[in-house]
Amino acid sequence: MTVETNPLLQPSALPYHLPDFAAIRPEHYLPAFRLGFEEQLSEIRQITATRSMPTFENTMEALERSGALLDRAAHAFYTVSSADATEAIQAIDEELAPLMAAHRDAILLDSALYERVSVLAEQLDETPLDDEQRRLVQRWQREMTLAGAALDDEAKARLTALNQRLSTLSTTFERNLLADTNDLAVVFDDPAELHGLSQGELSAAARAAADRGLEGKLVLTLPLFTGHPALASLTDRESRRRIMVASLSRGSRGNAHDNRGVLAEIAALRAQRAALLGYPTHAAAVTADETAGSPEAVERMLRDLAGPASRNAAAERADRQELIEASAAQAFALEAHDWAFYTEPLRTARYDIDAAALRPWFEAERVLHDGVFAAAGRLYGLSFSERTDLVAYHADARVFEVFEEDGSPLGLYVLDLYTRDSKRGGAWMNPIVSQSALRGTRPVVANNLNVAKPGAGEPTLLTLDEVTTLFHEFGHALHGLFSHVTYPHFSGTNVFRDFVEFPSQVNEMWILWPDVLDSYARHHETGEPLPADLVDRLRATESFDQGHATSEYLAAAWLDQALHSLRAGESVDDVAAFEAAALADIGLDHPAVPTRYSSPYFAHVFSGGYSAGYYSYIWSEVLDADTVEWFRENGGLTRENGERFRRRLLAVGGARDPLEAYRDFRGRDAEIAPLLKRRGLDR
Repeated sequence: MTVETNPLLQPSALPYHLPDFAAIRPEHYLPAFRLGFEEQLSEIRQITATRSMPTFENTMEALERSGALLDRAAHAFYTVSSADATEAIQAIDEELAPLMAAHRDAILLDSALYERVSVLAEQLDETPLDDEQRRLVQRWQREMTLAGAALDDEAKARLTALNQRLSTLSTTFERNLLADTNDLAVVFDDPAELHGLSQGELSAAARAAADRGLEGKLVLTLPLFTGHPALASLTDRESRRRIMVASLSRGSRGNAHDNRGVLAEIAALRAQRAALLGYPTHAAAVTADETAGSPEAVERMLRDLAGPASRNAAAERADRQELIEASAAQAFALEAHDWAFYTEPLRTARYDIDAAALRPWFEAERVLHDGVFAAAGRLYGLSFSERTDLVAYHADARVFEVFEEDGSPLGLYVLDLYTRDSKRGGAWMNPIVSQSALRGTRPVVANNLNVAKPGAGEPTLLTLDEVTTLFHEFGHALHGLFSHVTYPHFSGTNVFRDFVEFPSQVNEMWILWPDVLDSYARHHETGEPLPADLVDRLRATESFDQGHATSEYLAAAWLDQALHSLRAGESVDDVAAFEAAALADIGLDHPAVPTRYSSPYFAHVFSGGYSAGYYSYIWSEVLDADTVEWFRENGGLTRENGERFRRRLLAVGGARDPLEAYRDFRGRDAEIAPLLKRRGLDR
């Protein structure tokens, strides 16, 4: 295949080097990857064969320039494989997994390269480098050490075999989960079974059925997490039960897509790898290079929060049980599938708010332009223009050009809002082109959500949770768009895992900011804003149901830590029993409050890069809650505040220690009190 016929083999001629997705076909990927592997390894050999002493230019800068073709191919492919994983793409992904792992090891475990980097690290005090250059040397030396570069050849061979097997297993886990999630989409024959859903939700369910060839039926697809938005509205208890049973059974039905054996092998192999690298557990190996520093620090935080969260959840459970006994024709014990349904009457009774009734005020296009984009304009001076002339990887994915306040171009933003069977669950941001002054590239970033697509001609009305997700993921997008670094190693969200959620969480604060909310929360038919008294009541609900929300999150974070606290030689023989024991240990074993993710569908940790790191959300939220306080104390949504947050935190990417950057922004370390207040854990 020639350069002329494979568009991945040369830099894209499209604006911002956006991959030419219209021209890229599945058969283009593997040849581009194979050539990319060869080219980068050749570039590494040129570095290590240099006879002169290591310098920053002949070693570090050359290393950062290497792999341009591989980066192009990988950014394009993994954008598509997560958002539109056709059978052809899945087959490529499976073949690529061990090849990518082997290539990564070939670089990180290269003894000659490690020696050159280590020499530079030892000479830092005598070498005239700027701060980003010094950090680049330190990070490469640290990452190569943690990857096993100092091991002997026999240990490296064993490590490489482990990494390749783990890469294959992670791909298998994701493929199984996608297939089982699609297979378990819940089919209903009678609209009466879905009583309580809005006309728009019913239309989306009919469309999902039609897409599966089930004309005349209704289908509810499953989100990645355990619950389901429909559980808050469905009046038919049996329908609610069917949805919850389907969700909880993903990856554990004894069929071809069962993930229990896959995750058990992943956990065991990660423990073996940690031991090979000199760590007692995988959790210890991971946290050694995070802001947390150790699994003990993570455990202390999770245990400190679990007690108050569990007590709050127990009180919330009692409230819902009392409501059932007062309102149901025949009393029954509250179960997990009942929780959301009986939460809404309580919310209405206490705050006079019906969360489901808010959807007409959250029309997606208005939320995007008059909410998400408008807040970024007010805070950072950005403007956005849709580029219908640029084609993304799927017809539902839209491309926007982003401009600075002075009209100069910044980058591209791709939004892929709707769910489909070929898209993995959840929501995420990923770079398509990473910013780097060294390589002369500007950022192209994508946000993916899984919103049900309505029938043709009908508006997309979001839940408040979906509005929150859009603002959250756009916070990640801003982190990528604002990247202002020299070296690609530090671009955008290339920061510590337990820091990366911080910017996205901060962006959620603008959802209920008065003039932002007034701009986007308009009834899609009448244009009327949300009533002022309703807005006040909405803000008052910040800690409502937080016992449940915090408990389900902490349960998942604890399972992640427990699974990755295994030592070499230990294994998980019974996943359900292991989970039950772990949750009992921390006091979060509430049947009515299941973990947000059970292990067989816990994609974050078995196929998504968060292994031993799911604690990151609550860890980052300490910084987030403290930052929200700073904005409130300093005038809120102003250009001055936006510039400070952008320049001192978002723009530096990984080029600066994140906690140092935070202290530079805040003037001190973060305090936990705002988080405890937000989640109702201070009582």
